[in-house]
Amino acid sequence: MHDTRRTVLKAIWAIGVLASAAGAGLLSPVRAFAAWNKGAFEAKSTIDAMKALGVANAEDSKAIEIRAPEIAENGAVVPIDITSNVPGTTAIAVFIEKNPFPYAGSFDVSQGAVPYVHLRVKIGESSPVRVVVTAGGKHYMSAKEVKVTIGGCGG
Repeated sequence: MHDTRRTVLKAIWAIGVLASAAGAGLLSPVRAFAAWNKGAFEAKSTIDAMKALGVANAEDSKAIEIRAPEIAENGAVVPIDITSNVPGTTAIAVFIEKNPFPYAGSFDVSQGAVPYVHLRVKIGESSPVRVVVTAGGKHYMSAKEVKVTIGGCGG
């Protein structure tokens, strides 16, 4: 009986502390979006998005594997697997060149983790999928063409 009462009192105390912190401005959703790169997400071209991320000087590499269908029957959901064999990979960024907003997102890779990403993206029309890998302060790039029969961006 006493354990249940203590548990309830602890929960009420924790909620009070969180509410006080939120009221004081210590917890706010704005801080969670601090790493959001507005320029990259709003860019209308791949090169502008790459410049906004600071990866425009990427050199071509065969050490990046992009597995995506040659022909996507429905561009609304296209599965893509990316594996980086570049030693010391710390980030993977994905761009769909002919989409209205080509930057699909980037993924940080922790030290010791396998640099692998699986995602499903919309592809509006046949387009290269461009991947940029960051490793050791350098940027490496690879691309694969995906043909789309039914567009995913309203097509």
